[in-house]
Amino acid sequence: MPESTAPPATGNLTLDDLRADAAAGLVDTVIIAFADMQGRLVGKRASVRLFLEELAGHGGEACNYLLAVDMDMNTVDGYAISSWEAGYGDMVLRPDLSTLRRTPWLPGTVLVMADLELVPGDGEDHGAAVAVSPRQILKRQIERLAEHGLVPFAGTELEFIVFDDTYRQAWAKGYRGLTAASDYNIDYALLASTRMEPLLRDIRLAMDGAGMYCEGVKGECNLGQQEIAFRYAHALTTCDNHALYKNGAKEIADAHGKALTFMAKFNEREGNSCHIHLSVRGADGSPAMADAGRPHGFSPLMEHFLAGQLAHLRDLTLFFAPNINSYKRYQDGSFAPTAVAWGLDNRTCALRLVGRGQSLRFENRAPGGDVNQYLALAAMIAAGIDGIERELPLEEAFTGNAYESDKPRLPTTLGEAAQLFGASALARRAFGEDVVEHYLNNARVELAAFNAAVTDWERVRGFERG
Repeated sequence: MPESTAPPATGNLTLDDLRADAAAGLVDTVIIAFADMQGRLVGKRASVRLFLEELAGHGGEACNYLLAVDMDMNTVDGYAISSWEAGYGDMVLRPDLSTLRRTPWLPGTVLVMADLELVPGDGEDHGAAVAVSPRQILKRQIERLAEHGLVPFAGTELEFIVFDDTYRQAWAKGYRGLTAASDYNIDYALLASTRMEPLLRDIRLAMDGAGMYCEGVKGECNLGQQEIAFRYAHALTTCDNHALYKNGAKEIADAHGKALTFMAKFNEREGNSCHIHLSVRGADGSPAMADAGRPHGFSPLMEHFLAGQLAHLRDLTLFFAPNINSYKRYQDGSFAPTAVAWGLDNRTCALRLVGRGQSLRFENRAPGGDVNQYLALAAMIAAGIDGIERELPLEEAFTGNAYESDKPRLPTTLGEAAQLFGASALARRAFGEDVVEHYLNNARVELAAFNAAVTDWERVRGFERG
């Protein structure tokens, strides 16, 4: 990637800072982490001494099955990268030292994000990036965008629901009968949200201490639901921040004797969204999407980029909604989108346009709180590049209630989304056959597990009355 388009440092520590902190006895542990297929942080803890002496330069190793397991961390068949036949080998965790940062909620601990590489060997691919790694998938699309002289900036808006039960209590209850941290709709409400403020404040301050720019917090519509917002940044930086925040917020909630969930749909009330804002700029920082002299202030590039989103929103939905549960969020009149349309500050559309000039951007409202943010932004960039390269024309902005329109609809099930993704020529061209087949297998695994499960809904309906 050209130097001018490289992301700024994510973290707030240098190796010299770490050496000084270690010598002063302030740090004893370094977490080397990466996001797995499900978007979870996984990795290992190392002594700061070992990290400084060896791992910072040479990297660590972890089993490659970490990119080939289901939500329960079970090994499953169908992945080219990892299997019993291949012996479940290792991959290299190469620390990205620009992401080294403090984690104030974990005493004596710092964290660094890692890129994944094939273990060095005799093959011609030794030391190459692991192509199916979510972070690598996004980095590849950022590199493709840089070939057009463009740099992506993004912000993710994660919602979550807070419960007064601990995680272990919730597990023991089968996640039923939990006590939400509020008793009624608390959208923008201050009184009921104040009850959660000790937890919310600790999360905000901890993330600031980890090098993130926390903008604020607001109540949402579901019981106990909140959203903490962070300042936009380079797309890769935003995704690294997102991963740390999502993991850290759960750890901090656990320390408070509470639990929180980012599930796309926890109950029949409002779901947890993760609206993603994206803009692109020239390598010199110029607002490539804006042109004050044209309709809506859009440049031709903006029109093509947005047209690409509309053209591919359906076939790339798998990267916005990766789970069975994701699709239960797509309900008419719920503020979650169902129609593939764009509008000016119109929350009934899947794509909402906001801002002007340098701040002009679009908001993709399809992702839920369960999204893998690296994959979602990779999909958005790939769709935009296709719009630019084919100079796709932009349809007129939708006005009114898109829920009641005749616009094409987002997929309504994981199976439908997987079918569209597998048939997508763009997905195979932009991401590669290996990436497409890897994530199609993940969808097949989830569908098979769900189809084999007997649910509470079935028991209630069929136990006596069936």
